[in-house]
Amino acid sequence: MASPYGNVDRSKEGERLYNPYQDLQVPIHTLYRLPTSPEFLFQEESVAQRRSWGENLTYYTGCGYLSGAIAGAGKGLFDGIKAREEGDTLKLRVNRILNASGHTGRKFGNRLGVIGLLYAGIESSIVAVRDTDDVFNSVLAGLGTGALFKAASGPRSAAVAGAIGGLAVGVAVAGKQALKRYVPL
Repeated sequence: MASPYGNVDRSKEGERLYNPYQDLQVPIHTLYRLPTSPEFLFQEESVAQRRSWGENLTYYTGCGYLSGAIAGAGKGLFDGIKAREEGDTLKLRVNRILNASGHTGRKFGNRLGVIGLLYAGIESSIVAVRDTDDVFNSVLAGLGTGALFKAASGPRSAAVAGAIGGLAVGVAVAGKQALKRYVPL
């Protein structure tokens, strides 16, 4: 019988290692052999090569918040360094930098998190309505996200933000396609 501990170097051939599971009537060797292929409840789910709307919502919101918080903390770091005054102690300078980083990081993180939330919701809705998953859905979702995010600022701001959102997503999708085609990974 093979050792349950893998390849064990035995210096004395007559010794036997203690196996705490040998008297248990539990299939311990096969208990944790999990399948490597994805498991789906329905066969139709395995055909779709797309995340669900809940996974998209979590992914885009989390990525948006994290990247916004990191970018905002970096901007706050520079703002805190620039705001130093003559005669400040080290403790006061560090406090000013941490306050500026935290404030700006929270602000940027919340904004990008909301943008990710809106984008995921709009994109999933468009995919559900059109019943196809293509580049057009992403561009429309970017357009709708920009317009909805700036809707409180007036129709002109919403139109400009929608155009910027659609253009930004179009550039991102085109860049992703170019990377897939021309960069060997």
